[in-house]
Amino acid sequence: MRAISVPRLARQHQRRLVFAVFGFVSSAVSVGVIALAASFTHQPLVFPSLGPTAFLIFDRPRVTAAAPRNIVAGHVIGVLAGVGSLAAFGLLGETAPAGDITTTRVLAAALSLGLTVGAMVLLRVPHAPAAATTLIVSLGYLRRTVDLAALLGAVVALAVQGILIDRIVGIDYPLWASPRPPVQPPG
Repeated sequence: MRAISVPRLARQHQRRLVFAVFGFVSSAVSVGVIALAASFTHQPLVFPSLGPTAFLIFDRPRVTAAAPRNIVAGHVIGVLAGVGSLAAFGLLGETAPAGDITTTRVLAAALSLGLTVGAMVLLRVPHAPAAATTLIVSLGYLRRTVDLAALLGAVVALAVQGILIDRIVGIDYPLWASPRPPVQPPG
């Protein structure tokens, strides 16, 4: 028997409050662990798109976009599209602009977002927060290979924590991919 079962608590108490407390605690703990690792390693492990990813894991665990497969693949696509777009416009290695964003940078950002969304749709791995990741990369905020590897490491760490935390408290969170919904016949 589990010491804490969020679904059982939700049946016995106010459902919204139970899940709100769970979301608060699980998100704070998981991102807190990653932030602590960032402080020790001096790597950019905490970045804006990690927040919406945590929200999906802990508030919408059965949504396809929250599955670990979609989380990891989506952010990998975002990083690759961002780097590819920077390369396409000759911006690899350049720092993010302090003031005005150049036309070339705008084009790289637009291309990276288009590539990210298109690839996620094509590969059936939707994960909206990855669209923010690709902009972080294509706008030049993270540009070193070690920073991009750290970013992806944080994504994997968050997905693993999601699996552990959700399953420990009795939430049915997939180990890799969400089960496919049954195909509905036309009409």
